[in-house]
Amino acid sequence: MDINYIFKNNERWIEERLATDSDYFNKLSSGQNPQLLYIGCSDSRVSAEEIMGLKPGEVFVHRNISNVVGNIDLNTQSVVDFAIKHLNVAHIVVCGHYQCGGVKAAMQAKDLGLLNPWLRIIRDVYRLHAKELNSIEDDEKRYDRLVELNVVEQCINLIKIASVQEAYNKGAVTIHGWVMHLKSGRLIDLNIDIEKEMKHIKEVYNLGK
Repeated sequence: MDINYIFKNNERWIEERLATDSDYFNKLSSGQNPQLLYIGCSDSRVSAEEIMGLKPGEVFVHRNISNVVGNIDLNTQSVVDFAIKHLNVAHIVVCGHYQCGGVKAAMQAKDLGLLNPWLRIIRDVYRLHAKELNSIEDDEKRYDRLVELNVVEQCINLIKIASVQEAYNKGAVTIHGWVMHLKSGRLIDLNIDIEKEMKHIKEVYNLGK
């Protein structure tokens, strides 16, 4: 790839925006007020704003390998806290995707070096749901199901966070778990019962807010 191509694309994008609205960049630079925090995978095929049909300023985005909400990952924790406390987002979405390389890697009995601690989070998801996953004979279907269960467990990890619990208890935020189907481009809502999960989680993780 010729990196200069990126700058040519940027110039074209600027021209297109200004042709539509001559004040576009003044408005863009005036501040952000997104209603949605999107936590997704770093996979280059899954572009947050594009798949949701949203524009710059409409979604606060955090991406990492396999859309993980790690309990001691200060990057993700800081993004979530900022989105809740300072941007006052009304929705948090954890969005995985089928054919996720990170999830597939976590299914392999293989030493992957620096990736091991990160993938352990997904391997723990497998451990929690081993009975269901091991009952699926088709490898691809088992792979797809782990992608879905990983989204569910990362949503559960979200509601262990104090700022999320507080906002949720006030009715200020809604949590969603989605999966993108790469072969069709379709977003699939897993319809996770967050209220049920919250009641269960608060038996142990009740932070009193």
